[in-house]
Amino acid sequence: MTLIGYARVSTDDQDLALQLDALERAGVERKRIYTDKTSAARERRGLDEALRALRPGDQLVAWRLDRLARSVRELEDLAAQLDNEGVELRVLQEAIDTSTAAGRFFFHVMGALAEFERNLIRERTTAGLQAARKRGRSPGRKRKLSEADIRRGKAMLADPSLTVREIREALGVSEATFYSYFPGGRAAAAQRGNSTTS
Repeated sequence: MTLIGYARVSTDDQDLALQLDALERAGVERKRIYTDKTSAARERRGLDEALRALRPGDQLVAWRLDRLARSVRELEDLAAQLDNEGVELRVLQEAIDTSTAAGRFFFHVMGALAEFERNLIRERTTAGLQAARKRGRSPGRKRKLSEADIRRGKAMLADPSLTVREIREALGVSEATFYSYFPGGRAAAAQRGNSTTS
């Protein structure tokens, strides 16, 4: 069985290092990891290449479900395609392995939950921006962050589906203010997270 890895970030300002390291720790050789730096709405050449490289009996390995698709329908289509080709799917963060019946069931449940969570974050971000505008505060204006805002910012940084710009807008701070509270941005937050778990 050959392990084929796939990693994706939504924009060029996001870093693939966290996903690449996790895939290598899972046993995927770096030369067998395909990547994309694009939103899910655009063409994903890296995923297409990964799918072409797979053979019956191989396993596609991804860091999180939302790196593979942005909707339950896309995930179901991908799972059906892999199943038809005799390929297994393994997702590291959600501990999904479709080589088992329990893994296949869990895959569908987690796909629905991942989409629900993304929609909630997007709704909260939009509501926060609208509330700020109603109060006459434009996103990006310099302001001090409360401890609650800092905790919220750290949680959003841990979600690679959100861009730094979206996080800044949700917090209502400029780029300079954002990086004064979160030096190093997402890469530094990921390193701090890794160091606390090791």
